[in-house]
Amino acid sequence: MKIPLYLLILLPLLAPDITLCSPVQNPQSVVQEVNEKINASRRNLALLSCATGNPIDDCWRCDPNWEKNRQHLADCAIGFGKHAIGGRDGKIYVVTDSGDNAVNPKPGTLRYGVIQNEPLWIIFSRDMVIKLKQELMMNSFKTIDGRGASVHIAGGGCITAQYVTNIIIHGLNIHDCKQKGNAYVRDSPDHYGWRTPSDGDGVSIFGGSHVWVDHCSLSNCRDGLIDAIHGSTAITISNNYLTHHDKVMLLGHSDTYTRDKNMQVTIAFNHFGEGLVQRMPRCRHGYFHVVNNDYTLWEMYAIGGSADPTINSQGNRFLAPNDRFNKEVTKHEDAPESEWKKWNWRSEGDLMLNGAFFTLSGAGASSNYAKASSLSARPSSLIGSMTMGAGALLCKKGKGC
Repeated sequence: MKIPLYLLILLPLLAPDITLCSPVQNPQSVVQEVNEKINASRRNLALLSCATGNPIDDCWRCDPNWEKNRQHLADCAIGFGKHAIGGRDGKIYVVTDSGDNAVNPKPGTLRYGVIQNEPLWIIFSRDMVIKLKQELMMNSFKTIDGRGASVHIAGGGCITAQYVTNIIIHGLNIHDCKQKGNAYVRDSPDHYGWRTPSDGDGVSIFGGSHVWVDHCSLSNCRDGLIDAIHGSTAITISNNYLTHHDKVMLLGHSDTYTRDKNMQVTIAFNHFGEGLVQRMPRCRHGYFHVVNNDYTLWEMYAIGGSADPTINSQGNRFLAPNDRFNKEVTKHEDAPESEWKKWNWRSEGDLMLNGAFFTLSGAGASSNYAKASSLSARPSSLIGSMTMGAGALLCKKGKGC
C-alpha cells in the first residue's frame, strides 16, 4: 500500500507517548524533547504551505484528513501538559443534544459524555449553544473536541476538572459563565453530590493534573477565564484567544496553600486581546513558563504574582496601553520590595512595544528557571504567524482548519 506523502512527512511527530499519569519529568529532558520535535517539524513542514512555526498547529493542521485522525491531536501537546492524552485511547462520543440535566443527563448530551468512567473523545454533530444548568464536572481521560462545529458553552455553568487527570479541552467558545451551585450535580455514572456555589470560572482546574486547554475562545465570565488551584499541576494553556474580562487567569489557591509549590504551567501561543484588565496570569507558588504569547494592551498589568513564584517570560510580544501609568508588564503583589526582589522573574527575548517594561527580580541565574522551562521559545518577531489562529478555529468537515 502506498503511504500518502503527508503521512510520511508527519510520521516523526505521530509516535505515541506511553507516559500517562507520571509526574512531570526532568525539565531539561522535556526541553530537549520539545526542541527535537520543533526542529523536526520545522524541517519537514517546510515542504508544506501550512507551516506557521507553531509546533502544536504544525503537528496536526497540515493533515487534510484531520477529521478522520482526530485523536492524533493528543500527540501534539507540548509544555508541562504534554502528557495529557484525554480520551485518545477511547471511543468517539457524539454530542447530538444541547440540553442539560445536572443529575440525570440524557445520552447524547455533553454532560452524559464527560461523566463516563471510560476514556472518550467527545465531538459534536452540529453547531450548538449549550447552557449548562450547573457546572460541568468532568471525569478523567476525556477530550472535548469542538472542531467541525461552532460550539458555545455560555450563559450558565461552565467546565470544572476537579481531582481528575488527562483532560483535553479544545475548540470551544466559553463565555458569560455564571455562578452555580447549592444543587446536586453528577460527576460519574454512579455518583452525584451536593455542590456549594461555584466561582463562575470558564475553566476551573481544582486538584487536576495533565490538563491541556487549547484553541478556545474565552470571555466575560463571572470570575476567572481559566483558573488552576489546589495542587493542580502539569498544565498547558495554549492557542487560546482571551478577551473582555477583568481577572483573566489565576494560578494558585492562596499564598498560604503550599501544596501549589509543585505547580508547573505552560502558557504558550495565546492571544491576550482587547478588554482585559489583569492576571494574564497571576501566579502564586510554583513554576510558570510564559512563552510566545501576544499581549494586546491591558488596563492594569499583564503578569503578576505573590508568594515567590518562578516566572520565566520568553519570546512574548507586549503592547502596552497608552495610559502612561500602566506601562509595566509585571506586578509584584502583597509583598514589600525587600521580599519580592528575591523572587525569580525574568524576561528573555520579549518584545516591548509602546513603552512596555518588565521589572526583573531574583538572582537571574539560568539554573533557577529549570523547573519553569518547558519548551524552546521562538523569536518574538514570529508572534504574528504563531498566534494568528488563536481561539476556536473554523474547521470545516472535509476542508481543513
